[in-house]
Amino acid sequence: MRLCTAASINRDQLFLIHSINTGESDTLNQSMSGLKCNTSLPVAMGFMLVGLPYSISLAAQWLYGWPNKPGYKKYMEALKPRRIYCLTRAVLETLKYLQYGRLYFQWKSWYKNDKNREHYEKGITFGRRGNKLDLYHPPNVDRSKDVPSPLVVFIYGGAWGSGDRSIYCLLARQMAEELSATVICPDYFTYPKANVLGMVQDIADCLIWARESGAKFNFDKDNIVLIGHSAGAHLCALTTLFLIDAREELFIEVSIQRDIILAIRGVIGLSGVYNIMDHYEHEQKRAVEYVSTMHKAMNGVENFPYYSPTHLLEKFSQDKLSRVPPFALLHGTSDIIVPVESSMKFSELLTSLSIKVSLYLLPKVDHTEIVTDLMASDRHFYHPIYSCIKQEYKKLLGTY
Repeated sequence: MRLCTAASINRDQLFLIHSINTGESDTLNQSMSGLKCNTSLPVAMGFMLVGLPYSISLAAQWLYGWPNKPGYKKYMEALKPRRIYCLTRAVLETLKYLQYGRLYFQWKSWYKNDKNREHYEKGITFGRRGNKLDLYHPPNVDRSKDVPSPLVVFIYGGAWGSGDRSIYCLLARQMAEELSATVICPDYFTYPKANVLGMVQDIADCLIWARESGAKFNFDKDNIVLIGHSAGAHLCALTTLFLIDAREELFIEVSIQRDIILAIRGVIGLSGVYNIMDHYEHEQKRAVEYVSTMHKAMNGVENFPYYSPTHLLEKFSQDKLSRVPPFALLHGTSDIIVPVESSMKFSELLTSLSIKVSLYLLPKVDHTEIVTDLMASDRHFYHPIYSCIKQEYKKLLGTY
């Protein structure tokens, strides 16, 4: 037997031992690296498919509202896989609003620029709650003459829970030019400051202000067209029907309500909601019914018929139906927020009740584009949408 001491190991033997050890180390490192890779991939996939959706949807429900189930059942409902993934999809869909960044800075800059004040009157107070409105003059009409311009009242949307008149300054400016009309854009109290009845009261107050202020601002108080988008279209229709019905809850004299209705030449709805229960069912399909402001602003599901224009019309007498002004409904076929069926069904109902209505289905237009593309002439759908609006506007005023 030969014993090998440290001193007796030559250089070649050391190199061989080092090579063997290095090879074993590399193999071990490769094995560990492969193990880490094989472990991290499922973790990453798990986070993307489970962790991220649950994080997004739970955050949305924590911020905007849990399911209205009793006790711990609301959390069980909130954690259902279908709700998680549908709600996550709805949240991620809102990221497309980032494309309007340039437009955002445009209207911010325009509204803050005092040089533009020649085009409009800013921050006029009206109504019982002290709301503000902006009034835009038609740029292609000589205001020094005594001929008053027609009046357009634009009611913005925002799911009955958000919105601000300043956002629509470019739209109102373009609308005043395209329609040769004075355009009013009022603020109204939204949820939680007010429910839908309060919003209707605010819009009715705006119309009262318009009836009283025509001579001062040189517009025709007897030629009013209401234009609304989304929840704003719903509020335009609902306010008109409440006034026809002479609702006591408006706290407006019946004679004043009657005069307002005589002055309204028509309603133009852009991607509007007209049957609240139908829209609630659509929200359920998207799993947004609890985070949505709608049912809260309506004071619960039991009040959906009360706030649905379709339901009111079905209950109207023939005398009241005869006083309903014409409607023009525009809706994009790519709208996933408010489906195109909303306007289609409302159009069918109006037709069945012998109320004048025109329906325009706009290919490839979504819920946002139908209003944002009215803000600047270089927007993709600017001219097609305005073409429809101008045609209907002239028909409502009898100038077509």
